[in-house]
Amino acid sequence: MRLSNAITYSFIGIFLYLFSSCDIQNTGETVTIAAAANMRYPLKELTKAFTKETGIKCNLVISSSGTLTAQIKQGAPYDIFVSADTTYPEEIWESGLTEKPPKIYAYGKLVLWTMKSGIKPAISMLKNDSISHIAIANPKIAPYGRAAISVLNHYKLLDEVEDKLVYGESISQTNQFILSTSAQLGFTAMSVVLAPELKKKGTWVELENNLYEPIAQSAVQIIHKEVNKESAESFYDFLFSKKAREILENFGYSVNE
Repeated sequence: MRLSNAITYSFIGIFLYLFSSCDIQNTGETVTIAAAANMRYPLKELTKAFTKETGIKCNLVISSSGTLTAQIKQGAPYDIFVSADTTYPEEIWESGLTEKPPKIYAYGKLVLWTMKSGIKPAISMLKNDSISHIAIANPKIAPYGRAAISVLNHYKLLDEVEDKLVYGESISQTNQFILSTSAQLGFTAMSVVLAPELKKKGTWVELENNLYEPIAQSAVQIIHKEVNKESAESFYDFLFSKKAREILENFGYSVNE
């Protein structure tokens, strides 16, 4: 099913607003963080804790990992890239745009989520006639979308439910399809359903992590000419601290010691 132009344009507008505001405010002791959509809610907590500890403010730009990678390669003025996988940070590193090689900060988990009270989220429900739309992030640019496709392939369901799939350009857009009940079921990140704003909404089930490749999420510090290197490095180091690890675990991520 194709996304409507209205929905697509509205999300483009939101992103442009975020990008513009971040660009304008990126002065002095401020770090601009480009982050995968699954990290939207954890990063609110992470940046709050970081600012409290250091006094350095953070601006967030949220989109799919693939989209952010393209923007970084085109010169977007981001200090840190917090990806939903390792492939995109590796691509940026190999392009000579990062201070250091990518480093894994967490492993994400995939869930099946619904807002419909009469539906119990389960893989077996996907082929049910009552399910006409299934939300999934675009697997071409979103790692959680690729993980969802792996699950469908494992159960040999992809061909059977392909006409029901509604693709979001990121987990954020996928979540909107689920929250609005435009899709009766959808694949999303566990960090979303555990967010304080959403944890009491709908019902969800965790999918076995052996059904998809580990969602190893990496971060890199971007090289650019702004006099912001020390502040960016401070946040990068904080992302791997004990405090950050505790926050990430509260959002359902697995984190190596």
